[in-house]
Amino acid sequence: MARMKVSVIATIYNERHSIERLLASLAAQTRRPDEIVICDGGSTDGAVAALRAYAAQHPDRLPNLRVLEAPGANISRGRNLAIEAAAGPIIAATDAGVRLEATWLEKLVEPWTQDEHTLAAAGWFVPDAQGVFPTAMAATVLPLRDDIDPDRFLPSSRSVAFTKTAWAQAGGYPEWLDYCEDLLFDFAINAQAPARPTGFTWAPDARVHFRPRTSLCQFWTQYYRYARGDGKADLWRKRHAIRYATYLVALPLLLGHACFGFFARWLGWLGLLAGVILYCRRPWQRLRVLGASLPPQQRLVAALLVPLIRVTGDLAKMAGYPVGLRWRWRHRAAIPNWRNDLEALH
Repeated sequence: MARMKVSVIATIYNERHSIERLLASLAAQTRRPDEIVICDGGSTDGAVAALRAYAAQHPDRLPNLRVLEAPGANISRGRNLAIEAAAGPIIAATDAGVRLEATWLEKLVEPWTQDEHTLAAAGWFVPDAQGVFPTAMAATVLPLRDDIDPDRFLPSSRSVAFTKTAWAQAGGYPEWLDYCEDLLFDFAINAQAPARPTGFTWAPDARVHFRPRTSLCQFWTQYYRYARGDGKADLWRKRHAIRYATYLVALPLLLGHACFGFFARWLGWLGLLAGVILYCRRPWQRLRVLGASLPPQQRLVAALLVPLIRVTGDLAKMAGYPVGLRWRWRHRAAIPNWRNDLEALH
């Protein structure tokens, strides 16, 4: 089969201090992209100037870099604009601030060399965690490769590829949604392969490295926005209901037992301890892998941070989800029914 052209796209917004990391890793690819299209959403930190300066300094390494400027565009709009402008029949998407392994693009488009009818490919992401808190964060919120069932995996658009035709058939990324937009796009890709568990071919060796949040405040904001996006898109109703029931019903009952009567007190505290162990068991297991290079004392501190990070994330989601639902109710007349759209794709 003839070599198919591949366009790499990404969006940026105020990524001045991290964009060169992405550009350097793009320039080092074993399979060079035929073009790179980056859409800026209105950066005010000099990110666009940094992009153009890097391209001017390294014309031989990034000869086909194009920069689009779309002030006010959210990430969905930015991706759609970049894809519209891209020439390649295959689109590889990533995010600013990540570092791509040298074989990322080669491995990501490998499914098309084996089957030209491939619809999409799902790459993988690896936390670039250094220090106690980032390592605890990565172990708490990010799966390891062994955690993934390829038939159920919904890939992040920081490492994914698809045909431009599949993107058009999906209706592009949903521009009415500012977070969780890649999930709805994944659903639309999967709907185009009704005879298979997923429309994505698993490409776990197409790896990108990214840095987890470095503070609880940043993490709170991230998960608040994720949950707000869930509410806007009406996603994961059962998950959110279980979370509210756990914190607002089950936890008060256990605390109540822990405060009254000898046997009830022991029952309550044992129940709380069992709950914490079950809730943190998998992150602690991941910490053994991700924190293997940390000294024992730092691994202990990281392990103690895991419950705090989990609770912070849960509370952020509980705060953000109703905000998204309220937004959805207020804009219900203008929001497309994406579930009906998926049915039409089958």
